[in-house]
Amino acid sequence: MSAIWTTLLGLGDKLAAHVLLSAAAIALGIAVALPLAVWASRSEPVARATLGFASLVQTIPALALLALFFPILLSLRAVFGEGLPTLGFLPALLALALYALLPILRNAVTAQVNLDPGVIEAAHGVGMTFWQRLRLVEAPLTAPYIMAGIRTAAVWTIGAATLATTIGQPSLGDPIFAGLQTQNWVLVLAGCIASAGLALVADALLGLIEKGLATRRRMLTFGGLAAVLLGILAALTVQFGDRGGDRIVIGAKGFSEQYILARLIGQQLKAAGYGVEYRDGLGSAVAHQAVSTGAIDVLVDYTGTIWTNQMERSDNPDRETMLAEIAAWETRTSGTHVLGRLGFENAYGLAMPRAAAEAGGFASIGDLAGRAQAMTIGGDPEFFERPEWIAVREAYGLRFAARRNFSPTFMYNALTSGEADVIGAYTSDGRIAADDLVILDDPEGAFPNYDAIILLAPQTGTDDALVAALEPLIGAIGVEAMREANYSVDRTEDKLSFERAAQRLAERIGL
Repeated sequence: MSAIWTTLLGLGDKLAAHVLLSAAAIALGIAVALPLAVWASRSEPVARATLGFASLVQTIPALALLALFFPILLSLRAVFGEGLPTLGFLPALLALALYALLPILRNAVTAQVNLDPGVIEAAHGVGMTFWQRLRLVEAPLTAPYIMAGIRTAAVWTIGAATLATTIGQPSLGDPIFAGLQTQNWVLVLAGCIASAGLALVADALLGLIEKGLATRRRMLTFGGLAAVLLGILAALTVQFGDRGGDRIVIGAKGFSEQYILARLIGQQLKAAGYGVEYRDGLGSAVAHQAVSTGAIDVLVDYTGTIWTNQMERSDNPDRETMLAEIAAWETRTSGTHVLGRLGFENAYGLAMPRAAAEAGGFASIGDLAGRAQAMTIGGDPEFFERPEWIAVREAYGLRFAARRNFSPTFMYNALTSGEADVIGAYTSDGRIAADDLVILDDPEGAFPNYDAIILLAPQTGTDDALVAALEPLIGAIGVEAMREANYSVDRTEDKLSFERAAQRLAERIGL
């Protein structure tokens, strides 16, 4: 319990960000839903269209809805200019506001439509204008029902806001995703408790307002409203009160190595006098686009990922040629600066338990071709959609009986539990040695090299002091040191935090 309590106390900034995002999304949902409800209550076609649209939005998974706003905003940058943010708060706000729309809109429309006709006729009879009827008659009668919809929307929005982590918005999803990645259940539980607690508090306060409106007790209404506003004000104070100017935003994809390297970079920049923020859990395409557009300042990426995913190249040159062409392409297309290689490679490779590989005579990927039809392959959520997998599958004629997606951590567990026979593993992962796995040879060279490189956003790359602070990392990290750091946060006992693992890695490489 003490570990959970300590972790909860350290989530103040994440809680504040979660409160502000949820409150802004609910407020935007209310601002859109209430005028639509008034219009819909007076027009059946409008009611069908608006409620149909809001219901359709609810059928889209929240994670997909959040992700969809990234390319939408990216395309709008051509119209509104480079200042339009494509990552973080804005796409999360828009997606969650849409998600909050249905319960508010449905309750408001239902309340409006079911108003006693006699009351409306009486208002007409005394000569009230449209706005007088709306303000003095309809609003007080429908307010309790509308508040019930807002309460439902608040609970949904607070829960869905944990997924905003995937598009670079800090939230209570940060400890949940990080904990799932490393099987740190204290982090997961702390994030869940904080999110659930926030939803319960919000529901209770909004319920107080609802009761005050229903019973015409102003003290209850204003007391609940004041408590909500005080909570938002406290979140604003935590979120913005301690900022000392601009910060360097360091991005990280959703696996342990990225979290550790982001903290290592952050420690180097802090030592040089910079303030830093982290944007964790980003997908590969989102992360690269974020650094190339300046939404984040620094990112560790991999040459093979850029070569196949962003440049859409299918050839496989040597690593020096590949790096030179990537650097030229980044400069030409976006101005992103390639600082250099960190010194290790984290390639994709097909892995099996050593005992199973030796018993079955599997030494290379080609040995799978004739027997894959009876085997199950596992991979991370994006592996089977990547060009690298398609290239390997076609090069060796692989046709597996089943494919299963796992989080990066759980796909290793899948091998030991028999849920998968082969996985798309990461060659710098410490669990390869710890779980006694073997990486099958790739004689066709279907997998490109995956040297870890530091990317700097176009404007960030012109900061000579920042570049100088990060240059000691170039060529400094060997694959064994990276495996050890990765395993230190992935192991089941005596886990290190990402920050502590980064400190140990820095000590090992002499920083």
